[in-house]
Amino acid sequence: MKVEIWSDFVCPFCYIGKRQFEIGLEQFKHKEEVEVLFRNFQLDPYAKKNTGMDIHQVLSSKHGIPYEKAKALNNQLKQKAKEVGLDYQFDTMIPTNSYDALRLSYYAKEKGKIQEFMERIMKAHFTDSLDIGDHATLAQLTSEIGLDGNEALDVLANDKYSENIAADRAEGSKIGIQGVPFYVVNDKYVISGAQPSKVFLETLQRVWKEEYANAKVEEHKLEPSLDDYCSDGTCEF
Repeated sequence: MKVEIWSDFVCPFCYIGKRQFEIGLEQFKHKEEVEVLFRNFQLDPYAKKNTGMDIHQVLSSKHGIPYEKAKALNNQLKQKAKEVGLDYQFDTMIPTNSYDALRLSYYAKEKGKIQEFMERIMKAHFTDSLDIGDHATLAQLTSEIGLDGNEALDVLANDKYSENIAADRAEGSKIGIQGVPFYVVNDKYVISGAQPSKVFLETLQRVWKEEYANAKVEEHKLEPSLDDYCSDGTCEF
């Protein structure tokens, strides 16, 4: 069974969804038969680095809402993250462009370290308050998972894998992705948003049954929440 996970490093729902999926997968009795593929879908190619703003200000400006309301919405997300063991630090989080981190993910994938890379970069951004748009920081994080930091700097300096980002985003748009996280199971079953772990488990079970017993699996949708901030459990572009 193949599961494609479309995400972006700066999407708070993507890290929550990643953890929810992992919890569901761990309970799936055929988990060893599941191949997980990470696909990139950059939400905002025009996002700036070194904005001088905190994430509450960025959200306030983007959605045209008061600063205190933006902060309250982020606090709601912080609680959602806490429910799956994640510690979001919105007050010290560094807003940035995810382009370089996404490029480096293809390098990590080629080296067989994509799982470790995804986890380390997301933790760096949401918990450790590190600047994942900074080349030196990215090289250090890459070395922490056992890869060559100097090779990572070469990748970043030469704009390598930029065509991969463009190709993934084009393919994602073609299949109808308008927000992430977005999950595609066996090229035909869809889960949209940071669903509860039981939804992922139930979907994996149903897809497994479908492959061998012709059962059907339905697409799941997250109940609306956080109306002003990715109301369907996804971050929109």
